[in-house]
Amino acid sequence: MSGITNARGYPIGAMSRETGVNIETIRYYERIELLPKPGRTAGGNRQYTHDHLQRLSFIKRSRELGFSIDEIREMLKMVDQKGISCGEVHAMTMDHLSSVREKIQHLKKLEMALINMASECAKGDVPNCPIIQTLFEA
Repeated sequence: MSGITNARGYPIGAMSRETGVNIETIRYYERIELLPKPGRTAGGNRQYTHDHLQRLSFIKRSRELGFSIDEIREMLKMVDQKGISCGEVHAMTMDHLSSVREKIQHLKKLEMALINMASECAKGDVPNCPIIQTLFEA
């Protein structure tokens, strides 16, 4: 983070640039109450604080790691209530890791199925494509 702050805070564009989160996504996080609504200037523009910036960075990083909105909400709830327990966060992380591993296994099976389908194809100009035939099979 480049640390562009002033006494008035961060406008939404600066929040977007600082975190790499799209402006519409920031507004969405506000609507679903993952990110607290910021104060407004006299002209009605959003003015975020450094706490908003940190929270948005946390949300972005969590999303990059594949955590769901509900999982992020739960972690932030623990943070907000000062009741954060490393054990609880570890358990959530391990559950998430298990889910990621299941998805990887599924993707590996998908990869093999696609490789097998593609290997049946002669890539020619014949009207009967084995890939299409395979997809129509029940």
